[in-house]
Amino acid sequence: MLDASKEDCNMIRHDWRVDEVVDLHNTPLMDLLFRAQQVHRAHQEPNAVQLCSLLSIKTGACSEDCGYCPQSAHHSADLAPENLMDVDAVLSTAKQARDAGASRFCMGAAWREVKEGPAFDNVVEMVRGVSDLGMEACVTLGMLNAEQAKRLADAGLTAYNHNLDTSKEFYERVITTRRFEDRIDTLQHVRDAGVTVCSGGILGMGETIEDRCSMLCTLASMNPQPESVPINALVAVEGTPLADRPPVDPLEMVRAIATTRILMPKTMVRLSAGRTDMSREAQVLCFMAGANSLFYGEKLLTTPNPEAIADRALLDAMGAHPLETASNLTG
Repeated sequence: MLDASKEDCNMIRHDWRVDEVVDLHNTPLMDLLFRAQQVHRAHQEPNAVQLCSLLSIKTGACSEDCGYCPQSAHHSADLAPENLMDVDAVLSTAKQARDAGASRFCMGAAWREVKEGPAFDNVVEMVRGVSDLGMEACVTLGMLNAEQAKRLADAGLTAYNHNLDTSKEFYERVITTRRFEDRIDTLQHVRDAGVTVCSGGILGMGETIEDRCSMLCTLASMNPQPESVPINALVAVEGTPLADRPPVDPLEMVRAIATTRILMPKTMVRLSAGRTDMSREAQVLCFMAGANSLFYGEKLLTTPNPEAIADRALLDAMGAHPLETASNLTG
């Protein structure tokens, strides 16, 4: 049985092996949940869930060929491209999200990489405005260099999202227009600029359990570990190469989240895409497994998400409350 000692619960390791992580992931579910809860309670506020809002500030026409993404110009998904939003419109949406209870505002632009110019200047202003609203500001803009990361940091950026998506071994079967190492390089630029790292993965793309555990092992090996790890279930979209993938079993999400929590005790584990296909009970199990954040609002970039009123009802049913600021950002 995986009953962890107090010392184990407080220990953060950066030397996990993939075979160790696979063994952990595959242990009996009740034992896995018990250990994850012990670790969670040692490092996190047990009944607090951070509410994050996510807005697509520039949609579609992306030159990357990510097999899961309807925003790729390589695919035939029914998605109309949209230019970069106006700064004031983005900040108005952020204020509405804050007033509805979100403490973190995430902005996503469908770019392969950040390019200098008026568009990036506007994103910097968006970041500054969200920070001035008293919210955590997060962006996902594709690859960026060290100087660009510094500009975002100076504007008040809290976090940069750049998901690994999957293991290094499986990566090229999902994406061919960039390398796994490009992802790692961007995350290092973010870290060097003093911005916190948000990086996770997607379940259900055809990967093995070993691939999932390898991805988590890569994240856990970072020192410091990412402050934020989103765990997504694939949302299969017609017109993308992964459109015919079967839905992810919710218990696979539970196992992945519990494993993430044990590997990365101080990390915010974010229950992300795919919640519309999960029952309330399955989502509660994910929170029991160590998730302590959800995306709040009717859309995640371009895919559906539960309505805010349903999420508040879910928190009420759990006896949970919104977390205002992530503890790993405040020490």
